[in-house]
Amino acid sequence: MSSSRPLLRRLVALASGRVRANHRLLSSASSPAVSAERAPQSPAETEAVRMTEGCVRRLKELHSKEPSADGKMLRLSVEAGGCSGFQYSFTLDDKKNSDDRVFETDGVKLIVDDISYDFVKGATVDYEEELIRSAFVVSTNPSAVGGCSCKSSFMVK
Repeated sequence: MSSSRPLLRRLVALASGRVRANHRLLSSASSPAVSAERAPQSPAETEAVRMTEGCVRRLKELHSKEPSADGKMLRLSVEAGGCSGFQYSFTLDDKKNSDDRVFETDGVKLIVDDISYDFVKGATVDYEEELIRSAFVVSTNPSAVGGCSCKSSFMVK
């Protein structure tokens, strides 16, 4: 039992350091100076699912380089599963269903079904290229309170 105490102390110190860092990060993101620089947005704009320039650029590349992807829309859906409870799923789709919401940026379309939309209102979709993978990811999601480091799963508020 006494040999596990140093390990426990190190884990507590590590965890409390992470909590302090996250607290600083969250409090700096909601500071008045940051929010004052933003233009006021209508309720429809705050609930729209947005795409970053990187996401739009990658979809345009796919449309131009892959004949099978030409004209397809990026579909974002939320499924049960993943290490945090829910996970994001991205596919290219050429069909718009009656329950889909369409978000368009610079000629590129993102579609989200009504059920998934409740989980991603106000979210931002990005395209990330890393050494181990390249993928579409939800970079920010106001409906999520946590998730895993791979950015593919999340917990809801």
